[in-house]
Amino acid sequence: METGNHSGAPQFLLRGLSEDPALQPLLFALFLSMYLVTVLGNLLIIVAVSSDPHLHTPMYFFLSNLSFADICFTSTTIPKMLANIQAQNKGISYVGCLTQVYLFIIFAGLDTLLLTVMAYDRFVAICHPLHYMVIMNPRLCVLLVLMCWFFIFWDALVHVLLIAHLKFCAGTEIPHFFCELDYILKVACSDTFINNIYLYVTSAMLGVFPAAGIIYSYSQIASSLMKMSSSTSKYKAFSTCGSHLCVVSLFYGTGLGVYLSSAVTRSSEKSSVASVMYTVVTPMLNPFIYSMRNKDVKGALGKLLSRAASCSLWVSGLRS
Repeated sequence: METGNHSGAPQFLLRGLSEDPALQPLLFALFLSMYLVTVLGNLLIIVAVSSDPHLHTPMYFFLSNLSFADICFTSTTIPKMLANIQAQNKGISYVGCLTQVYLFIIFAGLDTLLLTVMAYDRFVAICHPLHYMVIMNPRLCVLLVLMCWFFIFWDALVHVLLIAHLKFCAGTEIPHFFCELDYILKVACSDTFINNIYLYVTSAMLGVFPAAGIIYSYSQIASSLMKMSSSTSKYKAFSTCGSHLCVVSLFYGTGLGVYLSSAVTRSSEKSSVASVMYTVVTPMLNPFIYSMRNKDVKGALGKLLSRAASCSLWVSGLRS
């Protein structure tokens, strides 16, 4: 086959999760339902936080940003997968593939950084409660989120610019259901040494440093909790961290599972199935974790839903 840049390889072929035609309707229905639940759940979190004045705090400001990132994270991969299943077409354009790589890196990295910022927020709230509102002022909160966006924006841009210099064989097949960076580098027909070096360095930075920051924050939180004499105070303080700990465990647990599965098995199909956990399942479960384990969010969602129900009854009454 001939090699070339994007003009020589106008599109890639995404193998998907399964090539069995009988499974395609089931996969379409399953991933469509999961995608709708993810978008609706995270959207409800954003609306609840913005509409309830009691949730206008740094903790919920970061949570609403995390929910927005999760919506965009799943929207990067799932709609294209559903469109390909529906059209019975595996193709994705060169530009579309690079766009998917770019957006996937941004929102996956943004999830990692926001979880770290949220851990720092809990550290300040529990270890320095008297200075919490002074330290976590609105200006700092916005600055932290903007810094996350700025860092990950340039990281993703460098990755895409490096990929743009690679050559690919015509009709290149990617053994995945979306254009993941690691798989793109594996199917390239030119030398990817620089790409791999940059990938390893940035993966270490986005994996090790945020994880270290989260571990340090919670070690300090645990130390502060041990010094508290009242069990009620301990429970109240730790309960504010419970939802975040669950999300962190789920995010890093599924990410580690994908890494181990790809290292242990050579089956690209099994690796693709494992990656569904952190690309689809984790963003879908995050709203449920925060709504079920957090009384404030649960109360805000209850008010929001009851308000929506009252409006629908009012509209129905006017029509009748």
